[in-house]
Amino acid sequence: MTEQEALGAPARTGALIVRAGSAEHVPLPHGGGFDLLADGADTGGALGANGLTLGAGADGARPHFHARSTELFHVLDGAVEFFLDGGMTTVTRGGLVVIPPGMPHAFGAAAGATAALLAVLTPGVDRFGYFRALGRVQHGLDTFDSLLPEQDRYDVHFLGGADAAAWDEARGRATPGRAPSR
Repeated sequence: MTEQEALGAPARTGALIVRAGSAEHVPLPHGGGFDLLADGADTGGALGANGLTLGAGADGARPHFHARSTELFHVLDGAVEFFLDGGMTTVTRGGLVVIPPGMPHAFGAAAGATAALLAVLTPGVDRFGYFRALGRVQHGLDTFDSLLPEQDRYDVHFLGGADAAAWDEARGRATPGRAPSR
């Protein structure tokens, strides 16, 4: 038994290294996309991580919550509008947002701005299939309804009603209740 195991830490199985340019890229129609960095299975369930770039003013995710996962966003570039607990806040390059399980949230690039983010969910859930499905939905190759039966599997629970209406209003849209984009 190693000293780490004696202290309750799991045995190490090796570091995960994702080299620049080697991650699978899922393009989005606004010019951005997902870079799939680490799925839950890649980290022994510790975390999942992806990069996300957003075109000017593009939605990243409509209102949703995670029942089991904490989500961390590090804004690498640009400006991101976050809908948190019913209100809006803008976070710019270098900023960090941590969202606890159960908190409704949404985000998108600020009007006229692009954005690049690192998103980390812990504990890790295998979500690469979700991001691939979102790419298909965004390109009109599949319907949003195909994701609805997968909400528990991916720990992404979509919200409508007042949360969706508030998000749409804050984003300057008159079409409340549209399907989530992430």
